[in-house]
Amino acid sequence: MLMYMYMGILMFFCGLIMFSLKRKHLLLMLLSMEFMVLSLYFMMFIYLSSLVNDYFFSMIFLTFSVCEGALGLSILVSMIRTHGNDYFQSFNLLW
Repeated sequence: MLMYMYMGILMFFCGLIMFSLKRKHLLLMLLSMEFMVLSLYFMMFIYLSSLVNDYFFSMIFLTFSVCEGALGLSILVSMIRTHGNDYFQSFNLLW
């Protein structure tokens, strides 16, 4: 079981590294954030399965992560409609 926790931590840090390296495109940032959320869900599932098999909190976490993904995709679509691409350089906050 400890091996699965180490694998979850490795997955989280790989997603964090990709989030910091691919900061030019919004789509790649959203994908790496979803990978980090998936690794957190994996670690929480392993932890809860070792305790008392109470998976109710994992379903709440999964619901919130789906809502976060839908919100990120809607921001991506609105940004592509207004600016034509998903580069952060073309998205000027002061304009």
